[in-house]
Amino acid sequence: MHHHILSNRFFKEAEEYIPGGVNSPVRACKSVGCDPVFIEKGEECYLYDADGNSYVDYVCSWGPMILGHCHPHVVSAVSEALLQGTSFGAPTWREVELAKKIVDLVPSIEKVRLVNSGTEATMSAIRLARGFTKRKKILKFDGCYHGHADSFLVKAGSGVATLGIPGSPGVPEEIVANTISIPFNDPEALQGTIEKEGENIAAVIMEPVPANMGVVLPRKGYLEFVRDITSKNDILLIFDEVITGFRISLGGAQEYFDISPDLTCLGKIIGGGLPGGAYGGKAQIMEEIAPSGPVYQAGTLSGNPLATAAGIATLEILERPGTYDNLREKADYLAQGLTKLADRYEVPCVNQRIASMMTTFFGQTEPVMNFQDAMKSDTKMYGKFYRNMLDQGVWLAPSQFEAAFTSLALNWDAVDFTLEAAESAFSRLKNS
Repeated sequence: MHHHILSNRFFKEAEEYIPGGVNSPVRACKSVGCDPVFIEKGEECYLYDADGNSYVDYVCSWGPMILGHCHPHVVSAVSEALLQGTSFGAPTWREVELAKKIVDLVPSIEKVRLVNSGTEATMSAIRLARGFTKRKKILKFDGCYHGHADSFLVKAGSGVATLGIPGSPGVPEEIVANTISIPFNDPEALQGTIEKEGENIAAVIMEPVPANMGVVLPRKGYLEFVRDITSKNDILLIFDEVITGFRISLGGAQEYFDISPDLTCLGKIIGGGLPGGAYGGKAQIMEEIAPSGPVYQAGTLSGNPLATAAGIATLEILERPGTYDNLREKADYLAQGLTKLADRYEVPCVNQRIASMMTTFFGQTEPVMNFQDAMKSDTKMYGKFYRNMLDQGVWLAPSQFEAAFTSLALNWDAVDFTLEAAESAFSRLKNS
């Protein structure tokens, strides 16, 4: 049983100065019925809190820490960059090097613009799509989260789903009016919407594998259908690969599924644990961005030396042979183990996984195919499971509607420890 005396003290103080005591809502742990734990440091696949407790980490900072914490290659690269200066407001060789790597590794990207976050990437991409097509509307999918820009806070996932918020005050109706949201994995809904609104739609933006309502896999042929119908109607297809980029394969979901979008949004992993993002695509479209074109986008810290150094170092490790086999092997073993334990203790849940990311949906007996399915999950049961795992030293997302990730630093002892903890947690759920 872990004790959190210092974490509780820090949280009370944080609430005096920070809204809700946290700088991102899901961290408050409200949906799982506890207060947040304050982390002091991370090493390899472990986190250590303010009270000295250790945890096997499956949140990985919500995805970026694919190498684990304090990887020596990343630490060395960032340390070298730090000693040369943190920001110049001028071009540096590292941003060119990172851009080259992204173009080389992501199949559809011919040119790329670096930004500071996934949200910056997605909001810039839809502005570019509107500028390029001269159309106003954006089509997204229920439960897909593309950051906290106004246009995306319509039936969004991630923290919006976690807190049960349908939208957000402060978003003008006229902005929402230009965002269409339809169910994921429903070809008929997409076809009907495009038949009705196609000439007004600038872009379809989607997570090719939604991970912000929990991990939901696209039906066979669905991504191909989306690509085909958008191409036929001169609608740009934007893949939000902020989570899937460099995660499910070196070339992201588009390489995994062999689908070529017009624009791609990246984040998380390309910052190597520091704030970083990017959007890129066909050169013809990207040339519309200022200063080469009229669509304006800028950023004081875009392409900053520390984030680009961390990003380059991270991608260099991911390029090594066997990397993705390593990630998948442990994720598969973990997912199968969780499924067997749930069956043994007769706890209704469905584990959905692709590559090194997964979600266990509690209270479900059939595959979760869209946001409507996901919202039927038993969040109270997940909260009990979460708290039990936390007490035993396993760090999971404090939300039913998020993904768990494996890192390269995850070792087999940690995986076995996790499954032992899960057996205890499932046993308690059965007897509760």
